[in-house]
Amino acid sequence: MAFDCKDICGTENGLHEECGVMDVYDLDGGDVASTVYYGLFSLQHRGQESCGIAVSDTNGPKKNIQVHKGMGLVNEVFRDENLEKLKGNIGVGHVRYSTAGSSKQANAQPLVLNYYKGTLALAHNGNLVNALELREELEKTGAIFQTTIDSEVIAYHIAKERISSRTAEEAVLKAMKKLKGAYSLIVMSPRKLIGARDPFGFRPLCIGKRDHVYLLASETCALDTLGAEFVRDVEPGELVTITKDGISSYRDMVFADPAKQARCIFEYIYFSRPDSIIDGVGVNASRIRAGRFLAQDSPVEADLVVSVPESGNPAAMGYAMESGIPYGTAFIKNSYVGRTFIKPKQSMRESSVQVKLNVLRDNVKDKRIIMIDDSIVRGTTCGRIVRMLKEAGAKEVHVRISSPPFLHPCYFGTDIPTEDQLVASGRTVEEIREIIDADSLAYLRMDRLAELCEGLPYCNACFSGDYPIDPPDHDIRGEQG
Repeated sequence: MAFDCKDICGTENGLHEECGVMDVYDLDGGDVASTVYYGLFSLQHRGQESCGIAVSDTNGPKKNIQVHKGMGLVNEVFRDENLEKLKGNIGVGHVRYSTAGSSKQANAQPLVLNYYKGTLALAHNGNLVNALELREELEKTGAIFQTTIDSEVIAYHIAKERISSRTAEEAVLKAMKKLKGAYSLIVMSPRKLIGARDPFGFRPLCIGKRDHVYLLASETCALDTLGAEFVRDVEPGELVTITKDGISSYRDMVFADPAKQARCIFEYIYFSRPDSIIDGVGVNASRIRAGRFLAQDSPVEADLVVSVPESGNPAAMGYAMESGIPYGTAFIKNSYVGRTFIKPKQSMRESSVQVKLNVLRDNVKDKRIIMIDDSIVRGTTCGRIVRMLKEAGAKEVHVRISSPPFLHPCYFGTDIPTEDQLVASGRTVEEIREIIDADSLAYLRMDRLAELCEGLPYCNACFSGDYPIDPPDHDIRGEQG
């Protein structure tokens, strides 16, 4: 079976989180567009394909939501002149990644809808497993969709529920009861902000405060960037509302069963920024623990522990600390290679890894190397990196992966490929070792995952196939929010 170049073992980040969300409410009436911008900048790792900001003035006309969005990175889509035009003290922002088939301007968020009761803007991180059924339900009543993303399905259902609801938050709560899957959701009406997290808690969402400014963000790193105080996480199944009177919380404990929580374990392994804290657990500390566990469970004699930058760094440090083997640098990463760099022709494909990484020959020559990374998806790029080390003079290359083998696709907001594209599917660890040309290979043990998130309930379906929600009978993974 052939595996393409879109792999995760280090440089060709074929595995992606789908989105990051951010909102800001300045109770003093100041414009918030620049604050949302810098928040999105710190969440850029969660989505690098498109981004957008929508704002409203809580003291202005109710239907006057301004929006600017487009394809590209935050600093590509927004310029000073764009931000200056976005006048309002309440705002919502979004960064997005999509898989093939849904990469287009229309799918950029936030979505802005004008409907019977007014106007709303919506930003969504996650993926619904019943989006098709909900979409068909609306289409049969005459709804016309402008995008292919499930976020628009959520927006339409909120608008529909709003007709018979006293408040916007009541409409969102009613819509949440219909949604199945992963969603950390931000809804902006002209007078309030609403944040909601699915009852499983798949994706993170937190609350911050800076003076008289309230914030909601996918990760605490955005709060740190903005000099905001972390208040708390939005709990699984919780809805929070921010108005001129402050913040309120709504929970339905029948709907939000703590026994059914299932946080995405890969937020701790790879997706979230290392300096973030997710549901009280430090991400960097989780990754260091993973490296320590690898050293305890899969030791090997070697001269140097290295990581494939950047995602493997904390686990490599943990392995080195636990094993006593020195931690060193084997790769120099070209920081100026972005997502849009010109790909080599097929005849030059092997050079695509070297465009992003180069080996420090003096550091690896004649040494036994332990190479740490967070995961292997297809295996192709990992094999290329192993060969780069050996061509630079490494005597041995032992690969240690700080997650278990990927065996199953994800339906909750991660673009893990189908099983026939996963190198671990149907193969033993020894067979994978041969494919990547390593001298040895070991993965993190499944029973170690609980320790990464300090005992919080988590989802490990991509490793175990044990889905907390029955997966759909059709492939929905190209249309994430």
